[in-house]
Amino acid sequence: MATLAERNGRVELTGSRIRDRRLLIGMKQSALADAAGISPSYLNLIEHNRRRIGGKLLIELARALGVEPGVLSDGADATIHDTLQAAANGLGEGRRGGPETDRIDDLAARFPGWTALIAQQRKRIGDLEAAVEALRDRLAHDPVLAEAMHEVLSSAAAIRSTADILVREADLDPAWRGRFHRNLHEEAERLSRRATALLGHFEAPDARGETLSATPVETAEALFDANDHHFPAIETGGATAIASILDQSAGMEDAASRAMAERMLTRYAEDAARLPLSALLPTARAARFDPSALLSLGGGDVALVLRRLATLPREEPAPAFGLAVCDASGALLFRRRLMAFSIPRFGPGCPLWPLYAALARPGQPDMAILRTPSGARFRAWSVAQPVSQTGFGSAPVMQATMLISPVEAGAEDGAGDRDGDRNGAAISIGPGCSLCPRAECMARR
Repeated sequence: MATLAERNGRVELTGSRIRDRRLLIGMKQSALADAAGISPSYLNLIEHNRRRIGGKLLIELARALGVEPGVLSDGADATIHDTLQAAANGLGEGRRGGPETDRIDDLAARFPGWTALIAQQRKRIGDLEAAVEALRDRLAHDPVLAEAMHEVLSSAAAIRSTADILVREADLDPAWRGRFHRNLHEEAERLSRRATALLGHFEAPDARGETLSATPVETAEALFDANDHHFPAIETGGATAIASILDQSAGMEDAASRAMAERMLTRYAEDAARLPLSALLPTARAARFDPSALLSLGGGDVALVLRRLATLPREEPAPAFGLAVCDASGALLFRRRLMAFSIPRFGPGCPLWPLYAALARPGQPDMAILRTPSGARFRAWSVAQPVSQTGFGSAPVMQATMLISPVEAGAEDGAGDRDGDRNGAAISIGPGCSLCPRAECMARR
């Protein structure tokens, strides 16, 4: 999502868009000035962005150019602009002849149909990449799948051994032969049941062609993704709105899925009560949504601030945020996926993520710049904190939280980049060892 500074920058290019539109339709500067009731010299200053305009003059210029005033004042729709910018960033750095990101507004004004198509394809590609990574991750780490495959292979081996005995021992005692035949039949029945259950574990399309979740965690995550991780009813009504949300959501007929989603929504409600949007948003806007400037809002709970930033409403001019939460074993408990930054569903992530490094420094917030194999850069804020205590003298139960946001191409990393890693450069990370192309990584498992 574009920052406030980027949006203001697009507004300041109103004059350039007026000039581009005039040249596109072959209209002379003097003719446009006459139609708007101003002098050609004043229009020249406007077209070179030396005069800010609005109100009636902007409306007159838009009418003469045959466009809506918003096309001249705002340029490309913010969502489309951000999508095309993300598509360009996804190509990575160091490529020659890359897309001209400074001309996105010009592209949208000249070819709105093609612009919308590119934006749709970008979203489709992102969805497909996420689906492929999720399936690869499931094949590598899903414990249910691993156990089912073990059972299937065990039954297959038993069937093979029994059949081998029946073939080799022609003079086998009839009573023993009957036992082997019975064992063969029972193992075949067991294999059929296990294979059917295995197929049912995989995601299957429903009547609308959408993907159904196969586990309670997936169903709960699908609920959060469908609501863009923001629940206005909970923000205003608190935990009392949870039951209604669950009743209206797909997949909550399953008791385990409903219990998992209820736990996640309860934590959301607790966070919203401790740090309401009314207290968070004004300070966050003033700080340009920099978590480092918002830590005081959490009353010492850094993870609370990170989690709340990942639940901001979509209409806020905030950066796109992703979130990952893990326990002391490294198991991921919660995640908000972010395009171009893969967070595995089942297995562990990259061992170089600050999420895991934070567990070695409890209570110490950290910020780092991360670089993915594609060249995309992300800023990550992380902290590990105790979430419960069993008693005096016992070790606390720890959880680590990591908030991530993309670093726009050409943007400065800022002073915080000095801590990007122990050598002062961005940390080269991946999606997890099973999916990472960095073969020479020292941390590779």
